[in-house]
Amino acid sequence: MLWKKKLLADCKLYLILDTEVNDYDSLFEIAREAVISGVDILQLRDKSGLPADILKFSRRILPVIRSAAVRRKKQILFIMNDRVDLAIASGASGVHIGQDDLPLPWVRKMMGTKAVIGVSCQNLKQAQLAQRQGADYIGFGSIFKTKTKPQRNPMDFDLLHRVFKKIKIPVFAIGGIDQNNVILLKDRGVDRVAVCRAISQTQRISHTVRTFREILDRTWVRKQD
Repeated sequence: MLWKKKLLADCKLYLILDTEVNDYDSLFEIAREAVISGVDILQLRDKSGLPADILKFSRRILPVIRSAAVRRKKQILFIMNDRVDLAIASGASGVHIGQDDLPLPWVRKMMGTKAVIGVSCQNLKQAQLAQRQGADYIGFGSIFKTKTKPQRNPMDFDLLHRVFKKIKIPVFAIGGIDQNNVILLKDRGVDRVAVCRAISQTQRISHTVRTFREILDRTWVRKQD
């Protein structure tokens, strides 16, 4: 769908709200400030929460997202991690799935063509398959060492570059990205990132979001390989 492609093409900063990092009250305040300051996509990640708590938070944050979208004159996406049923029930924009979750074709059949579906990938083969099966975007990593996936080693930048070059749908680099190392990614031509702790654990959320935006939006002369 053309409108969805255009919307995602304009998205550069993706914030993951993780209940293993902050409680729901804190996540609400983080999200409220972040969407006003420049975050394009919010993902709720609650691996062990009760469905009732996930739905309660989702229904609380969605009006905030809509208000920020009107203020910024830009649609802001709300994505549910893993849970297709709760994505549908909450009215989320879509769902993000991993390699061990429901297969993408099944998720698409359940959610329909209007839903935004993202897939976590760790290699080019996975990314190419996700693209063929109709994913709207890919989360690719872990790029750096991250507490969210401590068992993973940092990724080869050459692999990241190949994925960004070969995959036509939006690719968000993810894993241990902060205000300092995001510049290394920008040098490689990477201008879409997904972050968690770099925003959710700072005391200056608006400043941090705007710093990310400044770097990601800046015209950059890419370093030659």
